[in-house]
Amino acid sequence: MAIQQKLSLMIPGPTPVPEKVLQALGKHPIGHRSKEFQDIVESTTKNLQWLHQTQNDVLTITGSGTAAMEAGIINTLSKGDKVICGENGKFGERWVKVAKEFGLEVIKINSEWGTPLDPEKFKKVLEEDTQKEIKAVILTHSETSTGVINDLKTISSYICKHNKALSIVDCVTSIGACNVPVDEWELDIVASGSQKGYMIPPGLSFIAISQKAWEAAEKSNLPKFYLNLKSYKKSLLSNSNPYTPAVNLVFALDESLKMMREEGLDNIFFRHNKHKLAISNAVKALNLKLFANEKYLSPSITAVKTEGIDAEEFRKTIKNNFDILLAGGQDHMKGKIFRVGHLGYVNDRDIITVVSAISNTLLNLGKITGQQAGEALVVASRYLEEIS
Repeated sequence: MAIQQKLSLMIPGPTPVPEKVLQALGKHPIGHRSKEFQDIVESTTKNLQWLHQTQNDVLTITGSGTAAMEAGIINTLSKGDKVICGENGKFGERWVKVAKEFGLEVIKINSEWGTPLDPEKFKKVLEEDTQKEIKAVILTHSETSTGVINDLKTISSYICKHNKALSIVDCVTSIGACNVPVDEWELDIVASGSQKGYMIPPGLSFIAISQKAWEAAEKSNLPKFYLNLKSYKKSLLSNSNPYTPAVNLVFALDESLKMMREEGLDNIFFRHNKHKLAISNAVKALNLKLFANEKYLSPSITAVKTEGIDAEEFRKTIKNNFDILLAGGQDHMKGKIFRVGHLGYVNDRDIITVVSAISNTLLNLGKITGQQAGEALVVASRYLEEIS
């Protein structure tokens, strides 16, 4: 088989990287303690605050989104603290494991994979905590494994009414894809990763931290060194980093954030929403079923059921025939769903292309007619045009 030179990433991460960002990534490294690099850090910090819609600190860590989430947990909590963890997918499960690993007492609020977390369950548990023993609520905003977006705004409002508990939120596939006004929603810890909506390769993570979270950090006794956020906050005062950062990724970040500012937040959110609608309605036109509750579809990824078709073989066929990489199901959903990423540097052409590839593959399998394949493209085009 020939080496693939034009693989199209239609997965939730890594996502496609713009040419300008690739060029920035390829620059010669410079000293991370130099004035030139400090100027870049100052620029990226301001633009990160813009993206998060916050006046709070936004710190950059060389590590994945999991590093940012772990940092949020270990810097604000202590062994034995009681926390709520929302679990309705693979990443919700991960935060339960992390919390237990650090000796936290976990109250799980579950929802079936493919369905959103119920905000009223959070409200009930928080209201019943009259002794204010719950120290944090840990949850995922956009659950990548299922294509569900949870009602973070409402859940956060209940956390705020509790007054004592912190919100620690995985926004890895929602920051840069949909509206997450950190200050307006009074979010305390917001974690994200570079290979998603930021449109750069993996390797950096970001964490927005409220004043309430910094106050909690003064009481935290969980072990930390590389991920001690106080060190990052102190070094940021001089536009620096406590350890050697991924210099060239910061070059790329600077360029991608400038591109995002040029596009504007509203346009970024609008683009992701129309791509979500185009994909989700096109697959329905192909007699496929959405895995997630239609009212709570993530703007970043669409999960699709493949009843009567092995999803892994389906993905393999699309990759081999069209050089398009789709994501598979995780854990018990492997082989039962495939996931189409439409996050970050994705345009209308990419959406039409992936719909065509899915349609063609189903047609060759004898699952749909040529007319249905054509109708799916018409549907996708209509959503792309009507809200452009």
